[in-house]
Amino acid sequence: MFRRWERRISLTDIDKQAMRDLPWSRRTYTRDAYLAREGETTTVCTLLVSGFAYRQKLVSKGARQIISFHIPGEFLDLQNSLLEVADHNVQALNRAVVATIPKDALQDLMATDANIRRALWLDSLIDSSIFREWVVNVGRRDSRTRIAHLLCEFALRLEVAELGQHTTYELPITQEQLADAVALTSVHVNRTLMKLEKDGLITRTKRIISIVDWKELIKVADFEPRYLHFEGPAGRSLERVTVS
Repeated sequence: MFRRWERRISLTDIDKQAMRDLPWSRRTYTRDAYLAREGETTTVCTLLVSGFAYRQKLVSKGARQIISFHIPGEFLDLQNSLLEVADHNVQALNRAVVATIPKDALQDLMATDANIRRALWLDSLIDSSIFREWVVNVGRRDSRTRIAHLLCEFALRLEVAELGQHTTYELPITQEQLADAVALTSVHVNRTLMKLEKDGLITRTKRIISIVDWKELIKVADFEPRYLHFEGPAGRSLERVTVS
C-alpha cells in the first residue's frame, strides 16, 4: 500500500506510523467467501493483504455482474468510510487475507493527517476512473476487445504492484467469473480466449497468462492505460510499465 501511495504522494515516517498504529484486525477468507454484503451496515474499511477479491452486484433474477477485481495493497470498500450501508457485495477470488479497521478510526486519521487524507481520496478517485472504463468496456466494445482489454489491465496492475510482469502473470479467475466481468457467456469467453491464442496474442497454462504479442494485444484491446493513473509525482510515468 505504501509503495503504491508513494508513487503519487510523499509520505513521512509519521504518516506511515499513524497508519500502522490504527486498530487493524487481520482475517482470512476462503475462496468465494463474502467480505461484505449489500444492505449491511458498514462499520469497517478493508485492505486486501494477500490473495484477490472482486466486487459484484446481483439483479433480482440472480444474474451477477462483477464490477471490479482487486489485488493486494488495495482497499476493497473505501467508500464505506463515509457511507452507512453497503451497496454491493465483495467476495474473495481465492484464499485472501485482509486487514480491517473501524471506519471511525480511519475518519479520525483523515481529519488530522493531510497526506493520508490525500492518499485515500486519490484511491477513491482512481477506483471511479476504473469503473468508468469498465462501463465503456461492457457498453461499447465487442467481445474480443472486452476480454483483451481486461487482460491488458490485469497485466499492468499486477506489474506495478510487483506481483507479475505485463508479459506473464497469474489470472486467478474462472471463465465464469471472467464472463460476469465482461457481460458475456462462459462459452463465448472460452471461444474468444481460444481465438486470441490461435492468433498468437496469448498463451494459457492453467491460470498463467503469457502475452506473446503485447503491442498487437493492446491494439486489439483498444487499451490506453491513462485511466489507471500510474503516473508518479508531477506526472512522472513509471519506467517499468511499457505500453508501446
